[in-house]
Amino acid sequence: MDQAKGPRKGRTIGKTNDVNADLIAVVVAVNDAGPCVLTIEQGAALPSGPFELAHRSLQSGLRAWVELQTGQPLGYIEQLYTFADRDRVGANQRVISISYLALTREEDAGASGRRSWASWYDYFPWEDHRSGRPPIVLEELRPRLIEWADGADDGATRFDRRRRAAVAFALDGRAWNEELALQRYELLYEAALVEEAKRGGVLAILASVPGRSMIADHRRILATAIARLRSKIKYRPVVFELMPPLFTLLQLQRTVEALSGRLINKPNFRRLIEQQELVEKTGATTAETGGRPAQLYRFHHTILDERPVAGTKLPIARA
Repeated sequence: MDQAKGPRKGRTIGKTNDVNADLIAVVVAVNDAGPCVLTIEQGAALPSGPFELAHRSLQSGLRAWVELQTGQPLGYIEQLYTFADRDRVGANQRVISISYLALTREEDAGASGRRSWASWYDYFPWEDHRSGRPPIVLEELRPRLIEWADGADDGATRFDRRRRAAVAFALDGRAWNEELALQRYELLYEAALVEEAKRGGVLAILASVPGRSMIADHRRILATAIARLRSKIKYRPVVFELMPPLFTLLQLQRTVEALSGRLINKPNFRRLIEQQELVEKTGATTAETGGRPAQLYRFHHTILDERPVAGTKLPIARA
């Protein structure tokens, strides 16, 4: 593999019947356009590379690959999931991928010729409900999922498919659960409605629904990271890893909304943030938000020592 360019689409990893270990990074930042993910290969892949004997640890190996391929240093990082499904990258190949979630601030997420930042909603357009339910859910996904469900050979399977589709995509009067990002992608994969299903051996592939595809199962790994982060911001203050040192409460709220894909009740959000003492006033203000100057806050770091399980307990609006 050309290490300067990183893994290429369709590359062969190891030999037939070998077991190899890859390290994959989902690096997330939030900018004015919303949550974005660090990619290579014109947005088709996540930074990744094989774990090598020279690496001191899994994390050091991951950091080395990401910096080599993108020039992006990593700050906050946590292990996400280990993927070991057979034939993840090709027939008769077993590649174990150890994935990590990394968070960085917008000012550290600059442009580079070796990388690109892409909105994660480009890959999952059905996940952004900040302006209400996206038309794609009812206009494209619902009829095609119903068609897939009704195509089952027996009544029990048809019922089960319809139920899972309704729960995942909030159909038939159900509430939208933003944490089911992975389940939604995997359901579309099972229904052969995403491009990656072609590479997974699904023979009766239908026309793909909108949403950028990625190599191998990188989009599945990205969906796993979205689900993890959406859940974690509700009970751990990891959102502050994405914030600048000084910020307004409106900036904090917009960041949480961007990540969750949901709107938040403004008064409730501010009351809970202040009650939990997650932030403290700096005494400074900014006029960049328009209108009268807004108070600038910083994250109250001592909260981590005082309450190890501190979280935001975000009052995310339910549709």
